[in-house]
Amino acid sequence: FFCYLSRLKLEKKDTEKNMASFDIKSELDQHEITNAVDQANRVLQNRFDFKGTGAEFTITEKQIILKADEEFQIHQMTPILNESLAKRGIDLKALKAEEIEISGGSAQQIMNLQEGIDKELAKKITNLVKQSKSKTQASIQGDSVRINGKKRDELQEIIQLVKDQNFDIPLQFIN
Repeated sequence: FFCYLSRLKLEKKDTEKNMASFDIKSELDQHEITNAVDQANRVLQNRFDFKGTGAEFTITEKQIILKADEEFQIHQMTPILNESLAKRGIDLKALKAEEIEISGGSAQQIMNLQEGIDKELAKKITNLVKQSKSKTQASIQGDSVRINGKKRDELQEIIQLVKDQNFDIPLQFIN
């Protein structure tokens, strides 16, 4: 009887080892974002139309703030920031722009940095996996979603399925 139980445990461990999995996350490289903002500030300092205007990019933990004298300067600063971020490999989907605030001779715009998968999106992804009728399982784990399956081909199909949905935040698929 004990031999039978230990053999069952071994078989269970073997199937767990054969399960392949990956995590779907949304993370940002803070170091690269800081470098991109620094680069964008250097571009601003060198541009003739921004000399002496006090226009600048500042970064906080979850935001990039664009400051300038006029609203049209903010509109000119946005592509500079986007180019710097794109060169550094930061997906522009991570930026969510708020309205431009104009007050007393200065303008400011806050760009929020989106990081992590919220519960609503995690539920959408798990439902998508369930509806795909593949032999995979999705589970929500904090701000990421874990996908388990026996065959790597099925996992690759799920990755492609999620990519095709084109969600509005950048997603990474981590082994």
